[in-house]
Amino acid sequence: MSEHNDGPGVARVLTEARRGVRRYTPRETETARLRGALIVDTRTETQRAETGELPGAAVIDPTVLEWRLDPACPTRIPEATSYDVEIVVVCRQGYSSSLAAESLRRVGLHRATDLAGGVEAWLDAGLPLHREPADVRR
Repeated sequence: MSEHNDGPGVARVLTEARRGVRRYTPRETETARLRGALIVDTRTETQRAETGELPGAAVIDPTVLEWRLDPACPTRIPEATSYDVEIVVVCRQGYSSSLAAESLRRVGLHRATDLAGGVEAWLDAGLPLHREPADVRR
Protein backbone atom coordinates (compact mmCIF):
# COMPACT_ATOMS: atom_id res chain seq x y z
CA MET A 1 0.00 0.00 0.00
CA SER A 2 1.43 3.36 -1.00
CA GLU A 3 1.64 5.78 1.90
CA HIS A 4 2.63 8.81 -0.20
CA ASN A 5 -0.42 9.91 -2.14
CA ASP A 6 -1.58 13.45 -2.74
CA GLY A 7 -4.82 12.46 -4.49
CA PRO A 8 -8.09 11.23 -3.08
CA GLY A 9 -8.36 7.97 -1.20
CA VAL A 10 -7.38 6.19 1.95
CA ALA A 11 -3.63 6.36 1.20
CA ARG A 12 -3.78 10.16 1.45
CA VAL A 13 -5.82 10.00 4.66
CA LEU A 14 -3.35 7.53 6.16
CA THR A 15 -0.38 9.74 5.23
CA GLU A 16 -2.06 12.74 6.85
CA ALA A 17 -2.92 10.73 9.99
CA ARG A 18 0.73 9.74 10.43
CA ARG A 19 2.29 13.10 9.62
CA GLY A 20 4.38 14.33 12.54
CA VAL A 21 3.47 11.33 14.72
CA ARG A 22 6.05 9.08 16.31
CA ARG A 23 4.70 5.57 15.90
CA TYR A 24 6.03 2.88 18.22
CA THR A 25 7.95 -0.29 17.41
CA PRO A 26 6.80 -3.48 19.13
CA ARG A 27 9.52 -3.17 21.81
CA GLU A 28 8.69 0.51 22.37
CA THR A 29 5.05 -0.49 22.79
CA GLU A 30 5.97 -3.04 25.45
CA THR A 31 8.21 -0.48 27.20
CA ALA A 32 5.33 2.01 27.12
CA ARG A 33 2.99 -0.57 28.67
CA LEU A 34 5.48 -1.23 31.45
CA ARG A 35 5.66 2.50 32.27
CA GLY A 36 1.86 2.70 32.45
CA ALA A 37 0.70 3.53 28.93
CA LEU A 38 -2.72 2.27 27.96
CA ILE A 39 -2.42 -0.30 25.18
CA VAL A 40 -5.66 -0.54 23.22
CA ASP A 41 -6.29 -3.53 20.95
CA THR A 42 -8.90 -2.78 18.28
CA ARG A 43 -8.68 -6.11 16.44
CA THR A 44 -11.81 -8.12 15.85
CA GLU A 45 -12.64 -11.13 17.98
CA THR A 46 -11.83 -13.36 14.99
CA GLN A 47 -8.41 -11.77 14.49
CA ARG A 48 -7.61 -12.14 18.19
CA ALA A 49 -8.75 -15.79 18.17
CA GLU A 50 -6.44 -16.53 15.23
CA THR A 51 -3.27 -15.07 16.73
CA GLY A 52 -3.82 -14.58 20.46
CA GLU A 53 -4.24 -11.73 22.89
CA LEU A 54 -1.81 -8.87 23.43
CA PRO A 55 -0.50 -8.88 27.02
CA GLY A 56 -1.88 -6.05 29.13
CA ALA A 57 -4.09 -4.62 26.39
CA ALA A 58 -7.61 -3.34 26.82
CA VAL A 59 -9.76 -4.53 23.93
CA ILE A 60 -12.04 -1.74 22.70
CA ASP A 61 -14.25 -1.94 19.63
CA PRO A 62 -13.35 0.85 17.19
CA THR A 63 -17.00 1.92 17.00
CA VAL A 64 -16.87 3.16 20.62
CA LEU A 65 -13.17 3.98 20.95
CA GLU A 66 -13.46 7.75 21.36
CA TRP A 67 -16.29 7.46 23.89
CA ARG A 68 -14.39 4.96 26.04
CA LEU A 69 -11.18 7.01 26.08
CA ASP A 70 -12.45 10.59 26.33
CA PRO A 71 -12.02 11.59 30.00
CA ALA A 72 -15.05 13.91 29.74
CA CYS A 73 -17.38 11.16 28.52
CA PRO A 74 -19.71 9.41 30.99
CA THR A 75 -19.07 6.05 29.26
CA ARG A 76 -15.26 6.26 29.57
CA ILE A 77 -13.20 3.40 30.97
CA PRO A 78 -11.53 3.92 34.38
CA GLU A 79 -8.07 4.40 32.83
CA ALA A 80 -9.30 7.42 30.83
CA THR A 81 -8.31 9.84 33.59
CA SER A 82 -6.98 12.79 31.59
CA TYR A 83 -6.19 14.03 28.11
CA ASP A 84 -2.51 13.43 28.93
CA VAL A 85 -2.79 9.61 29.11
CA GLU A 86 -0.29 7.85 26.87
CA ILE A 87 -2.25 5.57 24.52
CA VAL A 88 -0.91 3.09 21.98
CA VAL A 89 -3.54 1.74 19.59
CA VAL A 90 -2.92 -1.68 18.06
CA CYS A 91 -4.58 -3.42 15.11
CA ARG A 92 -3.54 -6.35 12.93
CA GLN A 93 -1.17 -4.56 10.51
CA GLY A 94 -0.90 -0.97 11.70
CA TYR A 95 -3.22 0.77 9.26
CA SER A 96 -6.56 1.23 11.01
CA SER A 97 -4.68 1.89 14.27
CA SER A 98 -3.09 4.98 12.68
CA LEU A 99 -6.53 6.33 11.80
CA ALA A 100 -7.86 5.48 15.27
CA ALA A 101 -4.94 7.22 17.00
CA GLU A 102 -5.51 10.31 14.86
CA SER A 103 -9.17 10.34 15.89
CA LEU A 104 -8.13 10.15 19.55
CA ARG A 105 -5.75 13.08 19.07
CA ARG A 106 -8.63 15.06 17.54
CA VAL A 107 -10.62 14.34 20.72
CA GLY A 108 -7.72 15.89 22.67
CA LEU A 109 -5.74 12.79 23.64
CA HIS A 110 -2.53 14.34 22.33
CA ARG A 111 -0.26 11.42 23.32
CA ALA A 112 -2.19 8.82 21.29
CA THR A 113 -0.08 6.89 18.80
CA ASP A 114 -0.05 3.39 17.35
CA LEU A 115 2.06 0.29 16.91
CA ALA A 116 3.74 0.42 13.50
CA GLY A 117 3.06 -2.88 11.74
CA GLY A 118 0.47 -3.95 14.28
CA VAL A 119 0.30 -7.37 15.89
CA GLU A 120 2.04 -8.86 12.86
CA ALA A 121 5.13 -6.75 13.69
CA TRP A 122 4.75 -7.74 17.35
CA LEU A 123 4.95 -11.41 16.37
CA ASP A 124 7.84 -10.79 13.96
CA ALA A 125 9.73 -9.18 16.87
CA GLY A 126 9.33 -12.42 18.83
CA LEU A 127 7.11 -10.87 21.49
CA PRO A 128 4.49 -13.06 23.16
CA LEU A 129 0.74 -13.24 22.77
CA HIS A 130 -1.44 -15.34 25.07
CA ARG A 131 -4.64 -17.40 24.92
CA GLU A 132 -6.13 -16.26 28.22
CA PRO A 133 -9.39 -14.27 28.20
CA ALA A 134 -9.08 -10.78 26.77
CA ASP A 135 -9.69 -7.62 28.79
CA VAL A 136 -12.69 -6.60 26.68
CA ARG A 137 -14.19 -3.19 27.48
CA ARG A 138 -17.75 -2.60 26.36
